[in-house]
Amino acid sequence: MKMRRMLSIVIAIVMVIVIAACGSGNNNEPSETTNTPPANNSNATVDEQENEAVVPTEPELEKDAKLIVWDNGGSDETWAKAVAEEFTKKYNIPVEVQVVSQGDAPTKLQTDGPAGLGADVFLAPHDKIGGLVASGLVLENFFADEYKVNFMEASITGTSMNGVLYGYPTAIDTYALFYNKDLVKNVPATMDDLIAQSKGFTDKAKEKYGFMMQVNDFFFLYGFLGGYDGYVFGDKNTNKDDIGLNNEGAVKAAQFMQKLHKEVLPLNSGDINYALKETLFINNNLMFDINGPWAVAALQEGKVNFGVAPLPKLDNGKAPTSFSGIRAYYVNSYTKYPEAAAAYARFATSEEMLMKKFEISGQLPPRISLMENETIKGNEIIKGFLDQAAVSVPMPNIPEMVPVWEAMGNAFAVIWDDNADPKTVLDKAVNQIKEAISLSNQ
Repeated sequence: MKMRRMLSIVIAIVMVIVIAACGSGNNNEPSETTNTPPANNSNATVDEQENEAVVPTEPELEKDAKLIVWDNGGSDETWAKAVAEEFTKKYNIPVEVQVVSQGDAPTKLQTDGPAGLGADVFLAPHDKIGGLVASGLVLENFFADEYKVNFMEASITGTSMNGVLYGYPTAIDTYALFYNKDLVKNVPATMDDLIAQSKGFTDKAKEKYGFMMQVNDFFFLYGFLGGYDGYVFGDKNTNKDDIGLNNEGAVKAAQFMQKLHKEVLPLNSGDINYALKETLFINNNLMFDINGPWAVAALQEGKVNFGVAPLPKLDNGKAPTSFSGIRAYYVNSYTKYPEAAAAYARFATSEEMLMKKFEISGQLPPRISLMENETIKGNEIIKGFLDQAAVSVPMPNIPEMVPVWEAMGNAFAVIWDDNADPKTVLDKAVNQIKEAISLSNQ
């Protein structure tokens, strides 16, 4: 255990030097423990890990352990308290669940962690991991090999930094294709098919549209860019010096967007928004929409007959690689009970507990085995999102991603509205991003 913690601290110190912009470094070493390392499957073969008959050895936990867990409110809190109760029954370790939103937890931990006031286990979005690691606030995942076998690749990549896995993924979000079953006869397998169906329905004068998406939001646009082999940063979004937002694939994606504008969506980018899409869909005036799980409830309340499917393939035969967001538990590096905290995070992300999370909150479980669960597999809406999540790319979690959002959103708005030359506009956007990154690193 001591070796793991020392390694994490060394990594953290290096990260502080390398990514100073993420947050102030902290070289204070967390309190040590003399407990032996957890007995886990980190050295097991893939075949052993995939064999359900193999029972993982239980880790040796601190005898005096008591844990604090930070999680969101609402259904997340309900689930977290259920997990805590089951964990206490199994390990006789008391767990207190406190409501601290995933967005606030990383900032709160900056002060509470070193002071010994922070949660032992906390929830955070994956794109905050850069700052957490740079500030020395998280320990690595104790069971990394086990997780790499059992969880979606996107969830592992998203919660890792410099090849080291830190997160214990609890949920994955991505967007997919919503379609109105009363208007769509056949779910399109390709974007060409979607365009063909949309043409026959679109009538701007009657406010009827075959297809819509938020065309100036890079979160949604990336699916096409990635499908055409564009990318944000090289080396799986870890190399800030290699930007692929103006390469040949990115240009093809921009040209494809111009085709959508010309053939099926004759509105300016500023006229397309979330509320408009929702209203049109509920009123049966929209056939196809690209949206996420957050849109489901309103459509169900509106009694819309709809389905969800993976994004149709592009003309190069590849699937659009949508951005995904990963929620995960992390272990506070200042915890007095690292073994118990790691065991809790592992327990919470077990197949049983993630299935319970799905039942309580409807959040998509990133555990591979649950994709074959009959309850999930039989739910057309959930299955559509999970199938898309399987080819998704986690949003980059390095701090240099910050200037990308605005620069690329503005670039695609110009490409869409003005039919501007994609290469020229994307080159300008990339130069803006490079300048912003250079300034932030000074």
